[in-house]
Amino acid sequence: MTDDIGIGYFRSIGKRLREKIPGLRFSSTVQEPLERGASGDKTYRMDRVSEDIILEALYNTGHPLTIVSEEAGMIEIKGGGLRVLVDPVDGSKNAVTGIPMFCASMALVDGDRVSGLKMSYIINVLTGDEYWAVRGEGSFCNGRRLRTQGDDVMRVVLYETQNPGRDVPVILPLISSANRTRCFGSTALDLCFVAFGAASVYVNPAPARSFDFAGGLLIVEEAGGVVTNIEGNSIEDVELSMKRVSPLLVSANGRLHGKALERLSGGR
Repeated sequence: MTDDIGIGYFRSIGKRLREKIPGLRFSSTVQEPLERGASGDKTYRMDRVSEDIILEALYNTGHPLTIVSEEAGMIEIKGGGLRVLVDPVDGSKNAVTGIPMFCASMALVDGDRVSGLKMSYIINVLTGDEYWAVRGEGSFCNGRRLRTQGDDVMRVVLYETQNPGRDVPVILPLISSANRTRCFGSTALDLCFVAFGAASVYVNPAPARSFDFAGGLLIVEEAGGVVTNIEGNSIEDVELSMKRVSPLLVSANGRLHGKALERLSGGR
């Protein structure tokens, strides 16, 4: 990693986002799309403002970087270098409709594969809660070391669906076995909640885009969690790009992961 792009630098970006983004929720134009971003989704003013803050800060490092952002697409600074996965507003639909559940996510990658994830940072811009991880150094929330749930009780299962009619039947055997389920609409925060110990399992049966999960993936792994696709295969060699790349199954520990896979196998 470059010497001056560390968690402290990402946190300084988070501070700017915390100052600028919450007030945009009540703008008269909050629900008016500006255009479609590089991902194909609608870009709203909140997305644009958040992305501008993040990109300006990354440009100002002076380092060669390759940025992969939901709105702007792939940008090479000084010919490209370490890859930075950026989701300026993860949970955009929540943000523009007034649901207070969204965040900004950044991840630093050496190379273009999941295995190259080195550092990640996520901020809930409404609460100010910050989650971060550095490969091999653990994960943290507001400076507190994170540990995933230790037992194998399926207390809370989080899920995401792109198409409920198609996806829910696939995951129904899993979610029906949980004490409680939640669908928050922000993959990055969902993974942080698993890392925090608040949730047992997260599942998304549809291919997810890498900037949606890259930041949270490292955070949950460094807290002791397990990440695969919904068939139990490693995603370490999955390319981190603009494409929808892989379904996700994330569990607090190996025993829960085994249970989740067993239940999912009954839904396919």
